[in-house]
Amino acid sequence: MATMKEQLFRVKPVPARGTEDDEHGLKRSIGLFPLTMIGVGGTIGTGIFFILSEAVPVAGPAVIWSFVIAAVVAGLSALCYAELAGSVPVSGSSYSYAYTTLGELPAMGVAACLLLEYGVSTAAVAVGWSQYVNQLLGNLFGFQLPEALSYAPEEGGIVNLPAVILILLCALLLISGTSHSAITNTIMVVIKISVLIFFVAVGLTGWNADHFADFAPFGLSGVMTGAGIIFFSFVGLDAVATAGDEAKNPRKNLPIAIISALVIVTVVYVLVAIAGLGAQEAEKFDGQSAGLSAILETIIGASWPGTIVAIGAVISIFSVTLVVLYGQTRILFAMSKDGMAPKIFQTVHPRTMTPVPNTIIVAVVVAILAGVLPINFLAEMTSIGTLAAFLVVSIAVMVLRRREPGLERSFTVPFYPVIPILSIIGCLWIIKDLRPITIIVFAVWTAVFLVWYFFTGRKNSVLGKELDTAAEVAAR
Repeated sequence: MATMKEQLFRVKPVPARGTEDDEHGLKRSIGLFPLTMIGVGGTIGTGIFFILSEAVPVAGPAVIWSFVIAAVVAGLSALCYAELAGSVPVSGSSYSYAYTTLGELPAMGVAACLLLEYGVSTAAVAVGWSQYVNQLLGNLFGFQLPEALSYAPEEGGIVNLPAVILILLCALLLISGTSHSAITNTIMVVIKISVLIFFVAVGLTGWNADHFADFAPFGLSGVMTGAGIIFFSFVGLDAVATAGDEAKNPRKNLPIAIISALVIVTVVYVLVAIAGLGAQEAEKFDGQSAGLSAILETIIGASWPGTIVAIGAVISIFSVTLVVLYGQTRILFAMSKDGMAPKIFQTVHPRTMTPVPNTIIVAVVVAILAGVLPINFLAEMTSIGTLAAFLVVSIAVMVLRRREPGLERSFTVPFYPVIPILSIIGCLWIIKDLRPITIIVFAVWTAVFLVWYFFTGRKNSVLGKELDTAAEVAAR
């Protein structure tokens, strides 16, 4: 019988090269371009269509640096993700990476981060969607949904109905098949990038350099707080890694897709932030609904540019919700295979080859969160979950380098170990500037999750049972 320490830190073996195509219940149907679009689709969305209204009031025009800092930290972490994705090409993202490097207990800590990160971020982007739906309804048909059906109770409403509907629509699409979802996402990503390029082009025509005169009214602290709020939008980079079991040639395509998505996202984010702040004073962003649409309507003096952006936002945020909901279900799928979640989460429909019960359960829970919680709380909770996951991935790279130096890696982090160390420092730097309530809620959630693991998951561990069986055979 293994000791307590051996149980808590037992490590899954790294899959041997060539075994990533073994039967595991899911179908490998996602190529390089759709994989990259999963990263872009899961990142560009509420983060730029909505979050300026949350981040500019705390950072001022220096929110541009908030985006850059968030992107740099995400970029450092993305390089670490790329190395692990090429070495451990399985679903589960940083949960699976932690399981193969740090052990079972740390992996469950990461799982707590990921479930918070994905579940809450799906709710957050869905909440932002409702504002642009109302903007679009107003421009096209002259009416909007009543506030009681458009906002959470804390914001003066009863339920955010559009957010609930969005999540249920995404769940139906995911249930229909992964390849269908990937194709739909790719189309939506192309549309939303085109709309954002349109925003930048029109926004620059309203350029006013005076808007940058008081560039950083809240100093470095404001910039870092802004980076913490913005960081939740980079969850899409992690979503690429959750597709490990469904990606074609994962050891090659996963690293390329992660890095390509980061470059595309960063360029788009910074250009949109510059154009938006050049066209509108920082003070007007506070509390502004459907901000990008409002900016263009002010510049042109007509509603049609805002309508185009609203259409792009509706499509864009649909894409983000789809990708992040997908990531949540695949993490639970990986945990279920390991015995860390109920078996229902790994049940795959024989026709669609998708985890249908898993998707339904996740959609219902997330829809409830989106319907009743405000976006500012959801955004910060997502940020700390994302940062914690990124931090663990950076540590895992260094552990795996030391433990298995001869492991074949299709991509290696450059300037090792400087990049992983800088990634860890960057994550901790942003975390320290989050609100105390965010950190407290995160700590309580993680502690409760680990208690559940100690009494339930530890005993049901598939790896633990395999090791115990092997030990009994060896002792005979």
